[in-house]
Amino acid sequence: MKRFVYISVSLMLAGVVTACGNNEEVDEESLNNEPVEVNESNELEDSDEETIDSNGNNSDELNDTNTDLEENSTNSNSNSTAEDNTTVKEEVVPEYEINPNDFSVQPIDDASEEVVLLTIDDAPDSHGAEMAEILAELEAPAIFFVNGHFIQSDEGKEQLQKIYDLGFEIGNHTMTHPNLRDISEEEQYDEIVQLNDEIEAVTGERPRFFRPPHGAGTDYMMEVLEEENMQTMNWSYGYDWEAEYMNKEAIAEIMVETELLRSGANLLMHDRDFTKDALEDIVSGLRDKGYEMVDPEAIK
Repeated sequence: MKRFVYISVSLMLAGVVTACGNNEEVDEESLNNEPVEVNESNELEDSDEETIDSNGNNSDELNDTNTDLEENSTNSNSNSTAEDNTTVKEEVVPEYEINPNDFSVQPIDDASEEVVLLTIDDAPDSHGAEMAEILAELEAPAIFFVNGHFIQSDEGKEQLQKIYDLGFEIGNHTMTHPNLRDISEEEQYDEIVQLNDEIEAVTGERPRFFRPPHGAGTDYMMEVLEEENMQTMNWSYGYDWEAEYMNKEAIAEIMVETELLRSGANLLMHDRDFTKDALEDIVSGLRDKGYEMVDPEAIK
């Protein structure tokens, strides 16, 4: 999870792809941020006339000097407050990388192997911000892959900002969730880059991870990602689009008990009510099995 330090004087109170989203099967080939008072005649009051003190000093000059000192002091305090309200992002040393063959998470050097990566697609639809709150309370990092059509409204932008402010990595899942293989290169470019622009306009940061809808990528997609300094990923397994797992109990069980769970597994879930309700059980179940959730910030 992103490590943010918020400092504010006003806030001291505080390899196997099994399937894909949207009920479509994955194509295995795709695996390759104080006024002056003036009298009515507009004449200066007697008190405004220039006076000289016993030492020969101009009293107006002295007053001006004192005023300047006060303003400098005020500006200094104001600058200090502004600095106190800045967000400082801690630098995280990369400990993991994405395996380009199966999109699992692999440790670099001595990082723990017993980790999994949580990802939430199609956010922020209806429950994305709630899911982020739950995961934040559980101290379970994740990537939220965003669709552009969900952040066109003020409410959608607010949800995206909240997810980001809670410390979660924001990924790109295209503007409209098309199969990139069915659209032109110009349309592919717009699907990816326009969403990067819109996410950056909200969060101030461009995404660095991309997940192609339906798991279907193209050679041109890879060219765009290289230009955008992004990397793509699909997943190891996911089930919450299959009818038999569309309830809290079933999805919580299969996400932990599946034979596909292994070190470095890339877990796919979606912005859905029953998945939201199952998150706590999923995270605790994974931890009971010895796995911890990898921080996307630690991925190279």
